[in-house]
Amino acid sequence: MSGMVTQVLPPQRDEMNADASPVRIGALVPLTEPGWVEAGHHLLAGLELGVREVNDAGGVRGGPLELVVRDTAADPQRAAAAVDELARLGVAAVVGEYHSVVARAAAARADSLGLPFLCSSAVIDALTEQPTERVARLAPPQSHGWRIYADFLLGAGHSRIAVAVQPSVYWASGTRILRDHLAARGGTVVELDTRELAPTDVCDALVEHRATALLLLVGLPEPAASIVTSVRRDQRLTEVMIGAPAGQPEFAGWAASLGGEGAAVPFLRYLPERLSPLGVRVERALREQLAEAPSFVAFEGYDAVAVIADVLRSHGVDRADVAAAWPSVAVEGTRGRIQFSRTPGTDVWQWARPPVQVVDRDPAEPERFRVLHSG
Repeated sequence: MSGMVTQVLPPQRDEMNADASPVRIGALVPLTEPGWVEAGHHLLAGLELGVREVNDAGGVRGGPLELVVRDTAADPQRAAAAVDELARLGVAAVVGEYHSVVARAAAARADSLGLPFLCSSAVIDALTEQPTERVARLAPPQSHGWRIYADFLLGAGHSRIAVAVQPSVYWASGTRILRDHLAARGGTVVELDTRELAPTDVCDALVEHRATALLLLVGLPEPAASIVTSVRRDQRLTEVMIGAPAGQPEFAGWAASLGGEGAAVPFLRYLPERLSPLGVRVERALREQLAEAPSFVAFEGYDAVAVIADVLRSHGVDRADVAAAWPSVAVEGTRGRIQFSRTPGTDVWQWARPPVQVVDRDPAEPERFRVLHSG
């Protein structure tokens, strides 16, 4: 399997033992298509910044922390093979991954190898097929965040919802969560299969079903951009809200593809309304590193390293000891205090209280985000 290795080496510090071996952690990141490359770059930026700061502070157990990066390209088989390789390279743990289906494959392989895995960004509830002590996650379960999004829809007066979908376990899971939550409160959800419907056909279906909101459960840039453009320019649909719960409008590529037509599209974002002093400092550093505003995914990457570094310092580098440490984690991250528990309905160690917002881009100033609802 082809891949890349990034070694983040520290400056010489008095508190660093020059003879100490580096402590390696693996990182899974989508850096090439068909993966969501923009999200991958933000995730990697957060991971790399976290490692640099750990090493500037003296490293881990006297030696430098080293990041060994593998590109998953949104391919589950490639991710599983990467976990095999990282295990052979002797990493103490694996962190990262954005795509839910890929993270599931990585979690299963890591669990089978006895390798701790801290999933930074994938949200699908069934991250593993069976309970495991080796896997932990920072991102909220999809059922939690998407129910908050459904509550936002109802509060905004939307009960007739259409979803433009592509075939995917992740999209199907999201559709089921929305349908179940809305149905219990008098709402309805109709699915529009984008394999069969062109963007103009989607517009016709919205009129036929008298939907007041269209949710994009599809990839970016296509078919999402074409659907948004068609709906925005259809005079029959001027009152229809477009939403993207999976977070596509978070990234600059969304605004670049759609301009003003991409504003006022509510999406889920995993940031607090106000960052802590640590979050403010990290935001500044990530902005400089990325040359643009960091997404919540970049903060997830940084927080993942903060957690792993704390565990390695306190419990050592043995894989079994790292996995056993998840329930004792208590780390101040950029978005709040991180502690893991067994959340009902999930089979991994879960940060139970990550922040959840529904936000959009301000039509008057698309670079500014408006908080519409908080979970």
